[in-house]
Amino acid sequence: MASHMQSVADEQPGMLGDHPALDILNTVVRVEGELVDSLQTDRDVLRWLTRSGWPVENDLAHVRAPSLLETTRALRQTIRTLIEKRKAGKRIDPGSLNAFLAEARSHLELMSNRDGSLHLKRRWERRTAEQVLVPLAESAAELLATGDFGLVRRCENDECVLWFYDRTRSHHRRWCNMATCGNRHKVAAFRERRQRRRSAGEIG
Repeated sequence: MASHMQSVADEQPGMLGDHPALDILNTVVRVEGELVDSLQTDRDVLRWLTRSGWPVENDLAHVRAPSLLETTRALRQTIRTLIEKRKAGKRIDPGSLNAFLAEARSHLELMSNRDGSLHLKRRWERRTAEQVLVPLAESAAELLATGDFGLVRRCENDECVLWFYDRTRSHHRRWCNMATCGNRHKVAAFRERRQRRRSAGEIG
């Protein structure tokens, strides 16, 4: 198990969910039948936040306890519980997520572009681990409040635990990744059809 955890932690989790609140759930993957957490250190969390568009300074010495990793895992479980209940059509209690949202300290900053045009950028205060994760909490709240949960899906591969938001034009996406789970399904279906033809031939 330890070797699985190390190998997965060494790789950046794929951003297959098409929404940060789903991508954070996808940092837990199934490897050879076991659930493995891709986030093993504070630095893993920093890399994930950067890939999600929320870069944070590498020096977290100023961030008060608890650790960023511990807080991220707690927020991830909160998001997972709320999304699973929302997907199942159950009533949710947003209190735990609201506790993260209440930590927000932010302001808008007017920025100049090279061409002279202007744009607004939000700056978050990051004195605590909870504040570092506020953008993720806000993204999850936005999904829960306004997302189309008919398009929030879990991969159809029974062995897969990954989630995604189906943004395809046809809304027929079935797999977290066509190159992995989708291809495995195709290969399995092909083998099953071939076996049936062989069985039919033997019977005949």
